[in-house]
Amino acid sequence: MHNTGFCFPGGSPGRGKFQARAAGYAATAIIPPPAREATPVEEPPAREQGMPATLREIIEQRLLTAVFQPIIAMGGAEIIGYEGLIRGPSNSHLHSPLKLFKAASEQGLTVETEHLCRKVVLESFARLDLPGKLFLNVSPESLLQRNARRGETLCYIQDLGLRPDRVIIELTENQPTYDYNLLREAARHYRAMGFEIAIDDLGEGFSSLRLWSELRPEYVKIDMHFIQGINLDPVKLQFVRSIQQIAENSGSQVVAEGIETQAELLLIKDLGIAFGQGYLIARPHMQPATTLSAETKESLGLSEVPVLPHNSSRAQKTVSALKLLRTTPAVAPDTPNEIIYEMFVADPELHALAVVEQGAPVGLINRHALIDRFARPYRRELYGKKPCARLMDSAPLTVEKDMSIQEVSHAIVAGDRHHLSNGFIITDRGQYLGMGTGHDLVREITEMQMHAARYANPLTQLPGNVPINEHIERLLQGGVDFFACYCDLDHFKPFNDVYGYRKGDDAIQLTGKVLSEVCDPDRDFIGHIGGDDFIILFQSMDWEARCRMALERFEHAILGFFSADDRALGGYESEDRQGQKVFHPLTSLSIGAVRVESSLYHSHHEISAAAAEAKKQAKRIRGNSLFTERRTACEERAAA
Repeated sequence: MHNTGFCFPGGSPGRGKFQARAAGYAATAIIPPPAREATPVEEPPAREQGMPATLREIIEQRLLTAVFQPIIAMGGAEIIGYEGLIRGPSNSHLHSPLKLFKAASEQGLTVETEHLCRKVVLESFARLDLPGKLFLNVSPESLLQRNARRGETLCYIQDLGLRPDRVIIELTENQPTYDYNLLREAARHYRAMGFEIAIDDLGEGFSSLRLWSELRPEYVKIDMHFIQGINLDPVKLQFVRSIQQIAENSGSQVVAEGIETQAELLLIKDLGIAFGQGYLIARPHMQPATTLSAETKESLGLSEVPVLPHNSSRAQKTVSALKLLRTTPAVAPDTPNEIIYEMFVADPELHALAVVEQGAPVGLINRHALIDRFARPYRRELYGKKPCARLMDSAPLTVEKDMSIQEVSHAIVAGDRHHLSNGFIITDRGQYLGMGTGHDLVREITEMQMHAARYANPLTQLPGNVPINEHIERLLQGGVDFFACYCDLDHFKPFNDVYGYRKGDDAIQLTGKVLSEVCDPDRDFIGHIGGDDFIILFQSMDWEARCRMALERFEHAILGFFSADDRALGGYESEDRQGQKVFHPLTSLSIGAVRVESSLYHSHHEISAAAAEAKKQAKRIRGNSLFTERRTACEERAAA
């Protein structure tokens, strides 16, 4: 007996109103029956000898192959399931699944192609007797197919020896989904039979966040775009953090797709993401491994705390003029000045008006300039009825909406002084959007500078005190041992006095560059405390060799900051406060190192104090030097 699961009053599946019969929703939407024969479409000729000539031939001869990619538990270091993927014939231009389904869509064979793909994947999964769960790709549209036979999928899966609780319906989005009510009911029906739901490529599709909200899936897979390079991109990091937080509050578990490097793996694990997959773990294969490789187990077993991406300068540059946009009415060039005056009187917050012709700004009228002009004897009578074009500033500052805040500031400084009080016009490809004020610009720049002072040193753009302390706390919470190295320049003040502050800034930037170059960006954290003081938090085992390399590079590079005579003498003379001549050696670098055992230290304050004491010892050694505090924290406290 056949029973329609969904009724669609015309139109395509997934749109319009629906009615559910008493028998419920058909379980066969995962494996829909073959549709009517599509209108014949001329197929492209075969490109290679022996290659299947048509998509129809591929379907009829079942010339598809299933491959499986493991999905692992990040905490337990075990395979929890596999994503089933499909490949066309290896000697065909339809080998790629993207090309395969594109051809299916063009030729009206989507239903047949999806039907066969899922059967091939299910049969292969059962035949290989793979452990764990199967993530089965399904388009939302296929969940809503008409004329599906009730119970067909459930029976088919059971005939293969599989239980429905081992099959996860992974919704892949190829086009917008409109009927969320219908889709929500379909998901409820499949859950009732034991299936679970996953949403694929979160962040990539048309409406994946809406799908998440509507379906409340058991699993959410983050698109690989946000995973690859996450250790280098603070925006991607924030996105994934937000998704993880939402998942924790909604009862979903997150799968990170596309993990390709150890740095990505460690950061994903550190964020508390439950599951992961990607080429670093295993590539898709016809006969995938059922246990993790030794390399993957070793990577997951590392106790290192990943270094979070930090780039405040990049974040600042992304702040554009659009943030300063004030939606302000515009006037035409022939608008009488009297009308402009009345607009200013009616709105005390209106500081300027743009004069726009055919959508493009041609001038600007400043509130104070116009009111001041009208306040003079007879000026209102003289100019009131004349067009505002006669009094407007015909060369206003105009900026595009995507121009950075810094660029806007530079344009104001480089232009006439009145631009700061007049404000500026913001456009979108030359068309008027609104106005920006000098006050808003100054406020935004001030806030950015305050943020930079807390989170990054403005001279080197290296992390400042807040992220330094945060990373120390993360290391302590992670229970890892590391070396804290306090780096400081010797004889820097007299160098500043003799050679000038500009040279002093250059020397500080050189120090930051040299120290950064010897760090492993995935393991070692470098921060700029302030002035000529830096700190490195080493997890690299060869930290001492890296420190000595920094000392050698600095010793060579700093020579270029001194005159030939001073280099020959090995220093220079300057007067002290009493007018006495004092000889100062060439600037050198001192590094004080202390081993931090997480069980013996409890806060960043204790570690900072220990590292500062080690630095004092290093500065007592002449020239470029490294001092390592060999005593434990307990011994230091006893000595104190």
